[in-house]
Amino acid sequence: MLNKANTLKGYTLSSLDGEIGKVKEFYFDDQHWTIRYLVADTGNWLTGRQVLISPYALAAVKRAEQQIAIALSKKQIEDSPSLNSDKPVSRQFEEAYYGYFGWPMYWGGPLMWGNYPYIVRGREQIKESAREKKAWDPHLRSTHDVCGHHIQAADGEIGHVEDFIIDDETWAIRYLVVDTRNWWPGKRVLVSPQWIERVSWSESKVFVNLSLETIKQSPEYMEESQLTRDYEAGLHRHYSLQGYWVDEPPASEHSRARSMHSATVLRDNEQMAGTIRSLEPVAPENSSSLVGKDLR
Repeated sequence: MLNKANTLKGYTLSSLDGEIGKVKEFYFDDQHWTIRYLVADTGNWLTGRQVLISPYALAAVKRAEQQIAIALSKKQIEDSPSLNSDKPVSRQFEEAYYGYFGWPMYWGGPLMWGNYPYIVRGREQIKESAREKKAWDPHLRSTHDVCGHHIQAADGEIGHVEDFIIDDETWAIRYLVVDTRNWWPGKRVLVSPQWIERVSWSESKVFVNLSLETIKQSPEYMEESQLTRDYEAGLHRHYSLQGYWVDEPPASEHSRARSMHSATVLRDNEQMAGTIRSLEPVAPENSSSLVGKDLR
């Protein structure tokens, strides 16, 4: 399903044994334009460090509850490699982070997720994905920081980045939401990362090889409910460009795999929660013990 980054911002993050905080922002790479980390706002818990959650651990996005389920326990998150709040995400950190959780490194192959175009979570698939090494060097960007970057068409400036449309199956950024109010009041349009020619990060400018008039005549984007496959197909027909779904495997393949994974997570969730409860010491009657209280 497609979601706006700003809609997901503020969603509650639910670990295997309780809430850990809320969604703050996302880090994505500028080669595949794919979310690599969800940045969590954990309040008074784990202060002084960035709490990063890889999409490998994101079990489900629950719109109705405004919640994202995480297939990790609080202890796993707390014990994972730490990154100070004022430090950038380095390759050294990423190798330690992925090594800690035993996930295949997304930069270890030519596709969006290493040797696969989507996230694989089965142990056999992970072993297989580790065999081939065609590594590339990722450069991570913040959705928060890139909002406001100007969009430069082939013949002039068109607007600025207002938001991102994220696919929660693959965690790819499918579209940039472009606000063109300085040119055409009230109109927003979508631009696919596949149509980006280059990005000047020093100038905070995104260049697309499309004309102003072509963009002006493109289907207007208004609400998330518009993001149906029919709407997307019409958008790509307008530009005479192929949809991203043509080259990717059928959604049913990784949707089915993800559904199986989510079911496993739910089962493990119940088992781990039961284990955690059984390990909690029982406070004596009339005591002032803090056991079981949330210290965050």
